[in-house]
Amino acid sequence: MNKMYGLSKCSTCIKARHWFEQQGLAVTFTDYREHPLAPSDLQHWAQQLGGWPKLVNRASMTWRNLPEERKQPDTDQQWLALIAEFPALVRRPLVVDQQGQVSVGFNEKKMAERFL
Repeated sequence: MNKMYGLSKCSTCIKARHWFEQQGLAVTFTDYREHPLAPSDLQHWAQQLGGWPKLVNRASMTWRNLPEERKQPDTDQQWLALIAEFPALVRRPLVVDQQGQVSVGFNEKKMAERFL
């Protein structure tokens, strides 16, 4: 089963969920504000994506509103603490396919290449 993580009211997550439905693809959705992501999963996904900056949306208002000293996490523990405090920092949607491969963001063409 494909898994999607994001925020229930996020317009991009809504579009992605609708796309999966239109394609007849099964996907479970988890709002990570209501059900925080496991630190071990976050670390694994950050590694798969090539580092924390690929997992965290540094263009978001949440990131931009952080004090400058918080924008320089050096360790996994600092990244995890930041995400625990501000779950909206995780790029969305975060999709994990049946093989455990992760992707972030929504682009119809890329989703079609990956899932169809």
